[in-house]
Parts: sequence; structure tokens; C-alpha cells
Amino acid sequence: MNIERLRKQLIKHEGIEYKLYKCTSDKWTIGVGKNLSDRGISHETAMQMLDEDIDICINELQQTVSYWDDLPERVQEALINLCFNMGISRLMAFKKTFGFLREGMYEKAADELLESRYANQVGQRAIDVANMIREGAEA
Repeated sequence: MNIERLRKQLIKHEGIEYKLYKCTSDKWTIGVGKNLSDRGISHETAMQMLDEDIDICINELQQTVSYWDDLPERVQEALINLCFNMGISRLMAFKKTFGFLREGMYEKAADELLESRYANQVGQRAIDVANMIREGAEA
């Protein structure tokens, strides 16, 4: 069977969408007619999507945070977690937190993060991320 020919035909008939949409049967769909309402996605697809989103966050942080390479690994992981959760634009609004990070004041950066509206919204996740930042002081 010619899979490439079949792929081209399905794309021609289904179209290709990179954002979620409702198909003519009122089902949530993405890609080339991927019915998320009835079929969902596989674990492998979820992990591929996660890896792509992690890569996006890393690239955005590398481009935005001039001292990225100087940060301890656990602090980088914390920032990736934050970027993943809220996006780079909202994350960069945490001016005081980033000021403390730039100076290597990880305890103060963690405390500042926990005093934010974000921390009130996400609860334990914020505590976990703040603890990751605190681990930067131990590196």
C-alpha cells in the first residue's frame, strides 16, 4: 500500500488544522481529521506533544533570559515548568522574581513567587516549583 499517496489524499479531503476545531459532526478535532472527542490520543502522542512543548519553553527561555546558561539545572527546570504553565509573556512579568534569580538569590526568588496570584491559583504546584528554585542555592 502506498501510505504517502493515502496521506496526501486524506489531507486533501480532511484538510489539516493545527488548532482544535469542531468538525461537521460537532466533534473536537485536530490535525488531519483526528477525532479527539471519541478517540483521544495515545500515550506516545501525548509524550511527543509534551516534548515539543518543553523544547518550545526551553527555546523561549534561552532567547529571553540572558543568564539562562548560568542558572542551576533545578532552577532551569522550575522556569520551564512556569513557562509551560503560563507562557513566556506572563512569566516574564515576574520582574522581582527574575531580579532575584539574576543575582543568585534563590530563596528570595522562591518567596517572591509564592507571594503571587499565580501561587494562589495553582496551590501545591507553586510550592513544588518554589522548592525547585530553592534547590538552586544548593547547587
